[in-house]
Amino acid sequence: MPLPGGWPTQAPAVLHHHSEQPWGADPEGPESIATDVTGAPAGPDTRVHHTGLDLAESDAPQRLVNTAVDAFAHIDIVVCNHARSGGNADWASWTRPCSTRTGPVSTRSTILLTRAFAARHDGRPGGRVTFLTSGQDLGPMRHEVAYAAGKGALASITRTLADHLADRAITVNPGPADTGYAPPDVHEAVHQHFPQGRWGVPDDHTDDAAWITEQTISTEGGFRRWN
Repeated sequence: MPLPGGWPTQAPAVLHHHSEQPWGADPEGPESIATDVTGAPAGPDTRVHHTGLDLAESDAPQRLVNTAVDAFAHIDIVVCNHARSGGNADWASWTRPCSTRTGPVSTRSTILLTRAFAARHDGRPGGRVTFLTSGQDLGPMRHEVAYAAGKGALASITRTLADHLADRAITVNPGPADTGYAPPDVHEAVHQHFPQGRWGVPDDHTDDAAWITEQTISTEGGFRRWN
């Protein structure tokens, strides 16, 4: 399935979802996503595997990595874009369950996923871990305190995890980039918040990024003014 500008996406992929969460599963089931990805124009050589897990369970990250390795023998890249949806609150309404539900998913599971990935990585060049933090270390999110705390913690832990993984040829830590995932209404609403009036595209990024690790970089084209 090519990205905007003709960029191909031919890498084997494991898709994870938790169907009980909002946006947790495709209405037609995860099989339909795999079918869409492996169909034209991606071609039959594109391989997709899907699994459903609740990352609030402490052993779920290890099981997810094991599933990926069993499916494809090796993992090169882990993208942690997950979070718990719902059950949030502003500061005045915040309760202990807000954090006990959100923290294990947004923060703990990401650290455990990174550790499990590193343990199964064989040291070949190109290991990558990417944390999507929603920019919560850059500005306030007054009505989602627990979410902001969980994602902000990832921004803070990036350097520590990168240091642990530096000797294993794995780098750790993009703002909104148009990879074709956003429906038309979201695409239209979001692009208005960029000073240049457009989303990022793959051509905006550079091969020099392979040199970067241990940093939290806001490549968001001025998107923070949305806060």
